[in-house]
Amino acid sequence: MATQLRFFGPIHRGNLAIVENFSRLSHSGTSIRPLRRRDARWLQAALMKDRSWLSPWEATLPGTVLPVDARGLIGSLLHQQRKGVGLAFVITYLGKPVGQLNVANILRGSVSSATIGYWISSEAAGKSITPTAVALCIDYLFDEEGLHRVEIDIRPENAASLRVVQKLKIRQEGLKERSIHIDGGWRDHLVFAITREERKGSMLGRLDNTPNQ
Repeated sequence: MATQLRFFGPIHRGNLAIVENFSRLSHSGTSIRPLRRRDARWLQAALMKDRSWLSPWEATLPGTVLPVDARGLIGSLLHQQRKGVGLAFVITYLGKPVGQLNVANILRGSVSSATIGYWISSEAAGKSITPTAVALCIDYLFDEEGLHRVEIDIRPENAASLRVVQKLKIRQEGLKERSIHIDGGWRDHLVFAITREERKGSMLGRLDNTPNQ
């Protein structure tokens, strides 16, 4: 989702072993855990059930209509994870998988940044599950992966996703015009970002101190 940049410094895979071995990160009933190949069945069912809810926000290939393929998606995400340029998580609520969170474009060295994307089922929306999952992930990326900056790109029309960054008080940086092909066309995306210096405590602390969630 973000432009690939050249950077100077050592190339390494970060704390990938931690991701592969930890069971979950949790807060108030919401957890994120590593995506596994055995998640293909529930993921396929969830993506098919919520097509009208999810398809307006999913990246597409120009001129191509691809079937929903959870196994292929998992294989691609885990390949990026093995290369050290991405991380893939399942969002759960009260022990039940309800969505997914992916970290893409992990760059290290003098850039030291990544981009977060996420989705949640229509049935689980509106319960502050997504903001909590994003907070858990950003804290993990800063504290365990040692990154400096995290970006989230959101279509201006996606009110539900915009509420996530508003609750977490993540600043808006600007607009990427026609930056990602989604739902049949090239769509603008608002850019939100936070650096480690801006966090001041934890992202979970920011969320817990947000009134009227």
